[in-house]
Amino acid sequence: MRLTAWEEERLLIFSAAELARRHRAAGLALNAPEVVAIICDAMFEAARGGASLADVEAAGVAAVDPGDVMDGVRELVDEIRLEVLLGDGTRLVALVDPLGRGRPLSAGGPGAVVAGQAGPAPAERERRRLEVRSTSQRMIRVSSHHPFDRVNPRLAFDRAAAVGFRLDLPAGASEGWASGELKIVELVRYGGAGGEPGAGGEPGAGEGAGDP
Repeated sequence: MRLTAWEEERLLIFSAAELARRHRAAGLALNAPEVVAIICDAMFEAARGGASLADVEAAGVAAVDPGDVMDGVRELVDEIRLEVLLGDGTRLVALVDPLGRGRPLSAGGPGAVVAGQAGPAPAERERRRLEVRSTSQRMIRVSSHHPFDRVNPRLAFDRAAAVGFRLDLPAGASEGWASGELKIVELVRYGGAGGEPGAGGEPGAGEGAGDP
């Protein structure tokens, strides 16, 4: 049997949906992948039976009852997009909040924005300058929020003075040293709980290319 990529994907969704339906029949609460599989399978079946776009959407919304899912799954499955073949060609169906049924989102569910205590503004944090020289034969890059005392050992500087500090750069930015290059960099103390010496990850994490 020769199957197109679309047909193989359809069989995969059907298999996942069948397993999810078996779990639901056994009284198990559905997780996010199971919910998506059942909803997509229902829409595919409706389209295969000649339903209109509106009927396909309705079949997807009705496929899973909100009471059959684990806590937090409604917030995780906030949108489902699926291409189905209708009588007038392929159409994209977009279900927004398919488990909502008009209910407001939980304030503390997955993806919720929870405000924390405000820490000191960057301008108020302690800063210091260090002279840093590369002893490597390759380019070394250090990302903005990596603990500076834990960077590539081929960067020569006063590491004790860098404990609890990071590069004073915007998040995602980095600083680079060519072989033998000397730079004076400005460091800033970590904000929040990360301000404790040694916090921030394992040695080498967050660094760019450098000697092994």
